Amino acid sequence: MFSQLLRRHAAVGLYLVSIAAALVSAASLVAYAQEPGSIRLFKVVSPRDDIVVGIESVQLGGGSTPEVQRFAALVQDKSPLTVWQYAAQKDAAGALVQAPIRQVALFRNELVRIEPYGTPLQIKAPGAAK
Repeated sequence: MFSQLLRRHAAVGLYLVSIAAALVSAASLVAYAQEPGSIRLFKVVSPRDDIVVGIESVQLGGGSTPEVQRFAALVQDKSPLTVWQYAAQKDAAGALVQAPIRQVALFRNELVRIEPYGTPLQIKAPGAAK
């Protein structure tokens, strides 16, 4: 009887430890994906479609204005602006990541809206190995 009770408590303890480990792992994954990186993602909406594009944060420059405003000003000043289009893909290890798929040119007269794009996935830089 005592051994059955001991086994039951050990199983419950192991179950609780595994749940705690899973929660810590998930929290660290989300925190890692949301850390400020070198690539910023934006959703660009045009009359025809909408895409997710990435640009290096150094290209946005510094300042107190929001990044989306700095990106819109960059498109306005440097039209056409060449950036990378991003999409969710699996990496070599099978993990889901935001990866660059092709370069696209943005023209200021074709855009309707630019908005920040948040993702819990890791963002790969255009030069990163696949």
